[in-house]
Amino acid sequence: MTTKRFRGALLGGALALVAGCQNFLDVNENPNAPQRVSANLYLPPILHMMATAEQFDGRFIGRYTQNWTLPSGATLASTWDRMGYDPSSDNGGQLWRDVYWSMGQNLVDMINIAEAEQRWDLLGIGQAAKAWGWLKLTNVHGELIIKQAFDQTRFTFDYDTQEFAYQETIRLLDEAIKNLQRTDGAVSQQFLARFDRVYGGDRVRWLRFAYGLKAMALNHFSNRGSYRPQEVIAAVDLSFTSNADDALLAYTGTSADNNDANFWGPRRNNLTNYRQTNFIVNLLNGTVFGGVVDPRLSRMLAPAPDGQFRGRDNQVGTTALPAAQQPNNLFGYVGTAGAGQPSRYLFADRSRFPIMTYSQLQFIKAEAAFRSGNRAVALQAYTNGVTSHIDFVNARNVDDGQAVTQISAAERSAFLASPAIIPTAGSLTLTQIMSQKYIAQWAWGHVETWMDMRRFNYTGIDPQTGQQVYPGFAIPAVLFPDNDGKIVHRIRARFNSEYVWNRAALDKIGGLALDFHTKPLWITQP
Repeated sequence: MTTKRFRGALLGGALALVAGCQNFLDVNENPNAPQRVSANLYLPPILHMMATAEQFDGRFIGRYTQNWTLPSGATLASTWDRMGYDPSSDNGGQLWRDVYWSMGQNLVDMINIAEAEQRWDLLGIGQAAKAWGWLKLTNVHGELIIKQAFDQTRFTFDYDTQEFAYQETIRLLDEAIKNLQRTDGAVSQQFLARFDRVYGGDRVRWLRFAYGLKAMALNHFSNRGSYRPQEVIAAVDLSFTSNADDALLAYTGTSADNNDANFWGPRRNNLTNYRQTNFIVNLLNGTVFGGVVDPRLSRMLAPAPDGQFRGRDNQVGTTALPAAQQPNNLFGYVGTAGAGQPSRYLFADRSRFPIMTYSQLQFIKAEAAFRSGNRAVALQAYTNGVTSHIDFVNARNVDDGQAVTQISAAERSAFLASPAIIPTAGSLTLTQIMSQKYIAQWAWGHVETWMDMRRFNYTGIDPQTGQQVYPGFAIPAVLFPDNDGKIVHRIRARFNSEYVWNRAALDKIGGLALDFHTKPLWITQP
């Protein structure tokens, strides 16, 4: 394979690789083995990547949104905590890699085979997965390569606008919805269930997933004149009906290579040095919500060795707190927890990991209803979001025998009875909706949380209260030098495919500028 052809393969992945070696493959066909596999065999790794890729990048996005911080020096925060990036690195590029390469041609093949075999249910899942990839990727990076992405005759690839990325996302979801509604052809729950580790082949729940993803995409238009909150509400109403519909991937946590363990668990050891921030602690400890301590505080976050719940200051590196008062890591330990050790919430080896949840969608509905002026609908959806997330926390804390007590019915009732948490319809604020959504998405919904914060320009004001929509969130006092004093709005495209081999196309969209990551996204602009 020539060097030039290898360069083209960096984006096209398996497809370009197969194209470059086609003659070689032709002479090695095995007449005793099938050349075309069953369409459902593609599904498990695709679902795995949908649950995991966002978490790879969440290590970095979560520092922009102050989910957590990675302590570095004593006086200066780390690069990502200062809204920067790592030059000449693929950090923050896992979604890019998985959408174009790991899922890439495999997903294209699954869609094509499912369509040829009239497996409309699997086809709909494939189209929803493809839409999920474009939506997540454009929300992280902005402009994308879509039209030319899998063209094996090309060695460089032109970028499409974010507007087109959204058009394609919604088109794919509309097609997925049509196909997931079909019961003819070779539609079969039994066929799907063999490899569907999310819904066990339940076509109706995948249909609800597609509607939920469409609601999420449509709600991102809130700053644009084309925003239609009633369409968002209608899509949510056709999506998840309770926590039972949550899209969760289960892990056994037993394989020697750790591929079947939760990315956030002790076995994978990807968060040992990370610490929760003051921002998330203050959303739960009563600082923000009228002194009402949230019972989720002690079920989601980790205490310090002295038993108190504190966060690290993301503005600097090491805090001045004594060792006994510095928060443990998210597993609940000072250092490495060790595989199989008790943890909490989403940080155990076998924690079932969310791709989309009922509570998340209810907060989307609450925001849309609030913006449309329907406060009664907004309050009901908001209440559903808070209560269902409490149940979600309890459920995750029994996934792997975590050493955390359940939130009792009495605790739940007392918390929900506070007007600071569940107000009257007329008193409900965007601050409450978006802050509670932040809590519900903490540690997993990184891209959606970042999209929310960028839609409000991080420190935007709630018109009803005159205070920040995200109370207590502060832009780092010392930003990364390449920012030129501006806040971050995107992550630069993956270095080893784009900045090494596709620079001319990047240059056309301004991608070679050092401060490209501060360029606002089309979707967040009026």
